[in-house]
Amino acid sequence: MEKIALQQGFAKDVLDGLTAEKKYLSSKYFYNDRGSKIFRDIMRMPEYYLTDCELEIFKTHKDAMLKAFTENATRFELLELGAGDGLKTKILLKHFLSKAIDFKYAPIDISEEAVKTLINDLEKELPAVKTEGLVGDYFNLISNIGMNGYTKKVILFLGSNIGNFDEPTALHFLKQLRSAMNPQDQLLIGFDLKKDPQLILNAYNDPHGHTAAFNLNLLQRINDELHADFNLTNFAHREEYNPETGTARSFLVSLKKQQVTINETETTIRFEKDEKIFMEMSQKYDMQMINNLATRSGFEVENNFFDSREYFVNSLWERRS
Repeated sequence: MEKIALQQGFAKDVLDGLTAEKKYLSSKYFYNDRGSKIFRDIMRMPEYYLTDCELEIFKTHKDAMLKAFTENATRFELLELGAGDGLKTKILLKHFLSKAIDFKYAPIDISEEAVKTLINDLEKELPAVKTEGLVGDYFNLISNIGMNGYTKKVILFLGSNIGNFDEPTALHFLKQLRSAMNPQDQLLIGFDLKKDPQLILNAYNDPHGHTAAFNLNLLQRINDELHADFNLTNFAHREEYNPETGTARSFLVSLKKQQVTINETETTIRFEKDEKIFMEMSQKYDMQMINNLATRSGFEVENNFFDSREYFVNSLWERRS
């Protein structure tokens, strides 16, 4: 039943997006099994500085993070929203084990393969870590997180995933998170900071073609799951960045006038030449924006952990009473 509901939700969201006046697709559907694999390729690109920055932060500040996580609790549950392959988080897990900390790790991801792979990896690499993987849309899982008796939750939302939301959606999401948290719980959230526009464009419009493949894979997913007939060669990836607002936007552009049939929804979608499908945004922040977002969503900033170049920050928040 859950899979049927997810499929129906996917079909509805695709139909709503592609019949809108300005076409769009929801970025949360990027992460099927193949999309998750492509994103791992993106994370390994030298141009994609975000991964290296966050790895550096975790290596440099793991002691300070552990001190903050255990300040008011002897044990806690570490919940990671959109865990992927857990590359960065494993640094913390290893460190916590070395300090004999009582904790449990719950990776949450929309990709079942990603969760299974991560759990299997942890069983081999870090068998002493207590884990419980959860598969699904973390928007739908938020209200049930951390309900297993552990007295404290530390929620990880890494990789600048918050940047995929526009401001109203980010506020709504963070308020949902806050409502699922107890006063002693904490949120560690990753923000990509404003910087040289060319560095940002290089990260999202890479010469290897991984980002283009990542975007186009969503059209392939619509073909596979909703029985559509997108010809992927008729679309091209485009990236735009506004340094004033700090907003990077990804699009797929129709290279010709064409139409696409989605059999599952019994719909024909028409495209004009050069018409764009908005695929994803990636908001870049400054510290004032971060502080304002925390305040407006009911949090207080407890600490900020930067990489050496100050390209990125992992900001530790707690619920404001």
